[in-house]
Amino acid sequence: MGSKVADLLYWKDTRTSGAVFTGLMASLLCLLHFSIVSVAAHLALLGLCATISLRVYRKVLQAVHRGDGTNPFQAYLDMDLTLTREQTERLSQQIASHVVSTATQLRHFFLVEDLVDSLKLALLFYILTFVGAIFNGLTLVILGVVALFTIPLLYRQHQAQIDQYVGLVTNQLSHIKAKIRAKIPGTGTLAPTASVSGSKAKAE
Repeated sequence: MGSKVADLLYWKDTRTSGAVFTGLMASLLCLLHFSIVSVAAHLALLGLCATISLRVYRKVLQAVHRGDGTNPFQAYLDMDLTLTREQTERLSQQIASHVVSTATQLRHFFLVEDLVDSLKLALLFYILTFVGAIFNGLTLVILGVVALFTIPLLYRQHQAQIDQYVGLVTNQLSHIKAKIRAKIPGTGTLAPTASVSGSKAKAE
């Protein structure tokens, strides 16, 4: 599944990636002007018209003795969609693992297990208040889809230059984070002090 998504984002198959990207963008742009109920109904109606037309076409071919009239979607109808007990248990474990991981991360940030991490999250939400005042959620989703289909491709084409700049930014952020931790009591200055005092006690 992950490899298929990567192939889409890296445009391995230009036709498939273009079709998916066009479909997503058309649907999102429709949502900008129409309600989600209207868009969903029209998409479902379009899909039903396509499948019914193909089914009727096969029946017409059978009537003029140019086909057997079988359902063109019979292969999909015969697919077994039931899950075995092992598959159900594995899926349940994966869902439970994701839920526990998410809950752990939320507890880490909102109950201030690490003050610096909580401050960074607060800064992120503060920035998002300004972003939300400029863009609505749907516009951000559209920008996100465009970024998903362009950034991976650009990164693959200019990986060396991008990695160099990202490394510089990461180093600067690490220095800033270290300075902040050094100035906040209890985040990194107590351990060295304790070790120094312990060594003095042993020397005495």
